[in-house]
Amino acid sequence: MSRVFDELQQRGFLYQCTGEAELKTALQSGPVTFYVGFDPTADSLHVGSLIPILAMVHLQRAGHRAIALTGGGTAMVGDPSGKTEMRQMLTEERIRSNAVGISAQLARFLVLDGDKGLALDNIAWLRDLRYIDFLRDIGRHFSVNRMLSAESYKMRLETGLSFLEFNYMLLQAYDFLVLLKDHGCTLQLGGQDQWGNIVAGIDLVRRETGRESHGLTFPLLTDASGNKLGKTVAGAVWLSSDRTSPFDFYQFWRNTDDRDVERFLKLFTFLPVDECGRLGKLAPPLLNRAKEILAFEITRIVHGDEAARQTYLAIASQFGTADPEGKVATTSAIAGLSASAAEALPELVVPAADLAHGIMVAELLVRAGFCTSKGEARRMIRQGGTKLGETAVTDETLKVSAMDLASSPILKAGKKRMVRIVTGS
Repeated sequence: MSRVFDELQQRGFLYQCTGEAELKTALQSGPVTFYVGFDPTADSLHVGSLIPILAMVHLQRAGHRAIALTGGGTAMVGDPSGKTEMRQMLTEERIRSNAVGISAQLARFLVLDGDKGLALDNIAWLRDLRYIDFLRDIGRHFSVNRMLSAESYKMRLETGLSFLEFNYMLLQAYDFLVLLKDHGCTLQLGGQDQWGNIVAGIDLVRRETGRESHGLTFPLLTDASGNKLGKTVAGAVWLSSDRTSPFDFYQFWRNTDDRDVERFLKLFTFLPVDECGRLGKLAPPLLNRAKEILAFEITRIVHGDEAARQTYLAIASQFGTADPEGKVATTSAIAGLSASAAEALPELVVPAADLAHGIMVAELLVRAGFCTSKGEARRMIRQGGTKLGETAVTDETLKVSAMDLASSPILKAGKKRMVRIVTGS
């Protein structure tokens, strides 16, 4: 508990905080209840959300109490922070559906059982607010001039800030007040673009209760090329395996820029800080082993041990590993999956004669045991659940040859089932 602030700082989570000495003292003095809000603007969080999620995990492991707040109410307004234009308005039904998905994701990372943590949705107290009463009781504490000086609002004033969005700061501040009164929450965390909203909440808490509270923000990360973390040509990299497969998720991290490896190891794994520093300073080509470790560890955290193992072994069996001789020491579980362990990936032996004129992918799915009939296999292909290597199979009549399998021997069905196709006699 006493070192968690230093741990967050050493790992790169800390961008700004209110009263560093006071916050450190609070975290060292006993359990602190803290919260992070996640507006359900989609049915899944993306890799940018891993910064606050993993910071919450560090704090909870240190003995502090987490509140994972889903913003079912604030999502109806839309946070203007970091946006150059108004967010798309979602229906209440869509917001509720998204909130269910996000709450389930957060529960995979955090213990939310009431003693160590809570899962809440601010729709519970925002939906029935009486507007006039809210303005009189809460709005009177806010200065319009001060609100307009907030970075999140200043950016939007150039392109147009709606009155609806202008209310967002009041609602987020009110969340903090409710959580302090009802659950003893005294620490709010968020991205650096949330600083104005967090400070507004701290000020409201002080004015309404006379109590002191704290705020801490994380850096909004970009990669070494200046791109926002998790944004690719194909779009966002999601935490949901339905949106981004474990294989594609792993590959995203495996392709990390050399300049980002140490920083990302510290932020996105639970490996010791000194080990992250050592791995991140490896010279090429062994630096690629550090990238494998990064990809393996974050895939384990997000998708589980088995998905990480299967993905790593599938790639290792096709392309080999970056450290076949085991020169790089690591505490990661990847160390137990040597290059030869890639042979543990299930194999499907296909006679060379069957490949002479090509064999249908549907037939391979049946032989691999992924489907019980060719009809079921064709339906799987039509539904987009099949890949050969990294190429999606969409043609249910597709035939593959020995030459095709030489470059792409891994057949995938759905999110987790994989087999390596081997040519037999």
